[in-house]
Amino acid sequence: MHDIRAIRETPELYEKAWAAKGKSGAAAEAIALDAKLRAAKLALETAQSRRNEASKLIGQAKAKKDEAEAQRLMAEVEAVKVTLSEQAEVERATAVELQTLLAALPNLPFADVPPGDDENGNVEVRRWGEPNTIANPKDHVDLGEAMGLMDFEAAARMSGSRFVVLKGQLARLERALGLFMLDMQTREHGYTEVSPPLLVRTEAMYGTGQLPKFSDDQFVAFPGLENARPVDAQALESAPEIRWLIPTAEVSLTNLVREQITAEEDLPMRLTALTPSFRAEAGASGRDTRGMIRQHQFYKVELVSITAPEESEAEHERMVGCAEAVLQALQLPYRTMLLCTGDMGFGARKTYDLEVWLPSEGRYREISSISNCGDFQARRMDARTKKTGEKGTRFVHTLNGSGLAVGRTLVAVMENYQDEQGRIAIPQALHPYLPGLTHIGGE
Repeated sequence: MHDIRAIRETPELYEKAWAAKGKSGAAAEAIALDAKLRAAKLALETAQSRRNEASKLIGQAKAKKDEAEAQRLMAEVEAVKVTLSEQAEVERATAVELQTLLAALPNLPFADVPPGDDENGNVEVRRWGEPNTIANPKDHVDLGEAMGLMDFEAAARMSGSRFVVLKGQLARLERALGLFMLDMQTREHGYTEVSPPLLVRTEAMYGTGQLPKFSDDQFVAFPGLENARPVDAQALESAPEIRWLIPTAEVSLTNLVREQITAEEDLPMRLTALTPSFRAEAGASGRDTRGMIRQHQFYKVELVSITAPEESEAEHERMVGCAEAVLQALQLPYRTMLLCTGDMGFGARKTYDLEVWLPSEGRYREISSISNCGDFQARRMDARTKKTGEKGTRFVHTLNGSGLAVGRTLVAVMENYQDEQGRIAIPQALHPYLPGLTHIGGE
């Protein structure tokens, strides 16, 4: 969400950023709606003042037995009531229109974010590890299916495409990865583990920016409806009984400070959770249809930080390091990318992507995205902070990132740790979580 006062003061800043996202003219439209809203409020206040004044004069006219003046004033009051009703409707409708516009406009990038239209404008910051040279590497699907431990057909029979069934040692490896990540973030990096709801209200999804713009990418639970989809999007967002399946634990964790004033002395607040995530992938038709890279359901360890405004940039760099530490511990080669303006997500002001090496593809693929959202989400949630003993409050800054996506990490481990016999070696860091197991597959 955006501060309309800031848009009025620096419209060129907002127009430049939004034009780069295909929203040319949005700043002028917002300012025009704001002017219309303020004019309606002024007209409403003026009419209310005149009604109150005329009502007093009616009493005075009656006291003087000036019936003609009393009648004239009563007629004026009736006319003012009509004006009040009209202006109240103009104010309501304009406020909704302005709110709808602002809610659909993306966040503004920080000044140090590189310009660019798409992923080709992203900048490599650093690399860690050397890509593995494996002769004729198999992809994770061939490896898993050959072992009989990965079944896409069974998943499709019960759930459709973009689901998988993992069995036996491969299911254990997935679980071990999630627990390892969670333990690292809580024990070594100071995050507090949370077990949050997987179903949330519309307000929570709005707060972190998934709604209203990305409603088609979400799964919804709509009790009382025999068929939850298709349903009119506006009806979905207004019906109080709706619950949304979280696309990431970012939604649940960030909303813990919703409509709260957090003492500044208690910041930064660092939270983590290992949860399933659910994504409709409406915009991913035809992309990564094979395997586990892009699924409707997957596990992820999410990292969320709530900070004071002046601390968020340093916290962002720290958070990237917390995610990188997982890849380093697992000895998985990766690179860190700074996203350009055109490739950043809706709510981000600055984003780093971690991309892990996949031998079967001969390239790096995204495994984590870590973003600083500034006060964008906080304004939508009304999440504030204040120093003890002081009166004024400020919006907090929110940050989120994967530490890591468990399914994609499983893919990376399988492909980078495969041998010529089609076995998968267990990374040393996971040995405590899989006692007695050094390899998966083979004899």
